[in-house]
Amino acid sequence: MPSPVRTPTRRPPSNALPGVRPAERLCHATGALLIFSGLAHLVVFAADGGPWYGPVSWRKPVTFGLSFGLTLIAVTWVTSYLRIGERLRTVLLLVFAADCVVEVGGITLQAWRRVPSHLDMETPFDTAVSMTLAVGGGVLVVLLTVFAVASFRRRPAGPVGMALAVRSGFAILLVALVSGAAMIARGVVLVRTGHQQAAYGSTAPLKPLHGVSLHAVLVLPALARLLSRTTWSEQVRWRIVATAVGCYTAAVAAAGVWAVLTY
Repeated sequence: MPSPVRTPTRRPPSNALPGVRPAERLCHATGALLIFSGLAHLVVFAADGGPWYGPVSWRKPVTFGLSFGLTLIAVTWVTSYLRIGERLRTVLLLVFAADCVVEVGGITLQAWRRVPSHLDMETPFDTAVSMTLAVGGGVLVVLLTVFAVASFRRRPAGPVGMALAVRSGFAILLVALVSGAAMIARGVVLVRTGHQQAAYGSTAPLKPLHGVSLHAVLVLPALARLLSRTTWSEQVRWRIVATAVGCYTAAVAAAGVWAVLTY
């Protein structure tokens, strides 16, 4: 008897995302909760009023909740393109998610207590919160640097332009981490030398640089992913991603120049 004809197994396209794993679902859910927290505090601000700027305002739980939530979801998605061990990636993502919760939680707690969240050494409890946030920031730097290094050690997977987008996104994200560390470091020095109020205002010059560079890791890979759904040629898609990287880099450079001139 002739052997039955076997239907060849169909492989997923090279740009298909792998199935979402439990750790990824947890990170996505955590990021969504942080975003919800930010939006909820926007409602609180609308009802309660008060200043939007300054060390004590509802702006901080709003912006930090939204930023950390978006960043957690973005990093969870983008790292699926990295060629690193799945177990290592899972551990790093879970630690990253926990750290995001600690950061947003501490900032939100202090907002409800009507005291500054960062650089506040007025009482032992406030000092503990400020130091926890500072240590948490250090953990974020380590984790995201590991992901950034991994993106450059081995070419990320994905559609045309994704490797460039992922590497550029992480490289620009490192600028956000450095600027954030610089804000904390300068503020701590001012606090330790008895200039508490000056410490609160010392972060202003670096905030635009920090904010602009923070979300490149989401914007650039998302663009590459959207372009993969078009019928444009690979060359055209790669050029669009490269142009976007150039424009984003120029925006970061402009924010950096402004920071230097006003620091």
